[in-house]
Order: sequence, then structure tokens, then C-alpha cells
Amino acid sequence: MGNLVVAGTDGSSSSLAAVEEAAREAQRRRAELRVVHAFSLPAMPELAPLDPSPVKRLLNEAAQRARRVAPEVEVTEAVVTGDTVAVLVAESRDADLVVVGPRGTGGIIGMLLGSTASSLAAHSQCPVMVVRDEPVGTGPIVLAVDGSSVGEAAVEFAFAEAALRGAEIVAVHAFQPDYVPPGTGPESAERLLAQALAGRTERYPDVTVRHEVLSGEAREALIEASRTAQLVVVGARGRGGFAGLLLGSVSQALLHHAHCPVTVVRGTA
Repeated sequence: MGNLVVAGTDGSSSSLAAVEEAAREAQRRRAELRVVHAFSLPAMPELAPLDPSPVKRLLNEAAQRARRVAPEVEVTEAVVTGDTVAVLVAESRDADLVVVGPRGTGGIIGMLLGSTASSLAAHSQCPVMVVRDEPVGTGPIVLAVDGSSVGEAAVEFAFAEAALRGAEIVAVHAFQPDYVPPGTGPESAERLLAQALAGRTERYPDVTVRHEVLSGEAREALIEASRTAQLVVVGARGRGGFAGLLLGSVSQALLHHAHCPVTVVRGTA
């Protein structure tokens, strides 16, 4: 694994939960943690001079939370001027993982509204984990499999993450009879799962994997699966049961309604 995890914070409860989970991720990876606050200047700063002290305090509070969660992790802090998405996309170029909350406080120092998390996931140069403001469970890692080439990065991330966490993987494919060629049955989905995961069990022999073909709409299937998961991993875009994943209803539903953290992984194609 790499050596840098980035956490975005604005002082909201969801972003503080994200910072704490980012500290755990850095600890698993033996990586450095960089806690970042994106600061947008007002349109006419001469009419509304800003005191930087509140921003520095909220950033320091977030960093201290991270240090309490993972004392051995090196934590650095940064206030970066600019649009939230642009700042975090720039940070993602040198990171192995960016961790954020699903929404924030709004206003000048607001961090992550729902659309921001989605935009970041669409453009980040590394995987993006969106963390809920609630305790992270101890269930399996749910991996959404669509069989596309760009989905291979999500499969690889899920296996590496499961190895770090000592977690089981539940590989899920949503089979929708109305959207497949006539005569195609669930066995084709089983073959797709097997092909998508081929070779990973040899590379990660300590990771237990279960295959699940779920009948029905992908969005509902994944939200339901997230109830007992510690993490859901999805590709940024795909085909079949997860077509239009990032910009369509499936990803939007997961980022807003999943019952556990969600990691979106962009492919290289």
C-alpha cells in the first residue's frame, strides 16, 4: 500500500467521523495522515475581513481527534485556499485514499455537501471513502461487481482492504432479468463473478470471499447489503447491473443512503 491518506474536514460531526476513520486507515497502511480544510475566500474580502483563528481551531481539533485514534500515525494539518472539490482533487494526486464525510456545515467554511462528495468521487485521482456520522461496523466488505474492465480497480482495492482489515468479502452482482438477453439466467451472473475475481484468491489467500447474485435493482440491493457491512466498494462507472454507477442513481443512492462507509474507486479506462 502507499504512504499518504488525506482527510477533508470542516468541523461538522460527519467530517470529524471521517477524520477518525482516516486515522484508522492510515494506521492500517502505516501511512501518514494529512488533515485538510478547504477555505473559500468571500467575493469582497476587504468588506468582510476574516479571522483565521476559528479555521485553525477546527483543523487542530480534527487533527487531535486523529492522534487520539491512532497515536502512532504522523498527522499533518493544512488550510488550503480554494474550492473544496478542486482542493481535494489536487490533494488526491499524491494520496492513496481520500476520506470525507457525506455532507457538511455549508457557508464559507462549509466542506462536504452531498454534491461535493459525488463530484470528488468523480474526479479524484485515488479512491474516495465517504464515511457516515455513526460507528463503523464489523461486518464484511461488500464489493459491487459488474464485470467491466474499469471495475477491476475496485476489485483490487476491496481485496487489499480486506487483507488490511482481516475482513471477509461479499462480492455482489445484481441480476435483472429484464435487462439481459433472452434465455440468460442467473448462472451467467455467477460466471461473471468468478471471472471478475479470478486470481485474487491466490494473491490474497487469507481473504474469505462469498459470491452473491441478487435479483433486482442494483441500488436497492446494495443499500440493503450495506446494513450489515463495514464498507461498500464500488467502481466509478460500469455496465450491466451497475450501469452509469457514478453519475447515475446507484452511486447517488449509495453515497446518500448506505448504512456504512462507501469507497468509490475510479478505473484507468
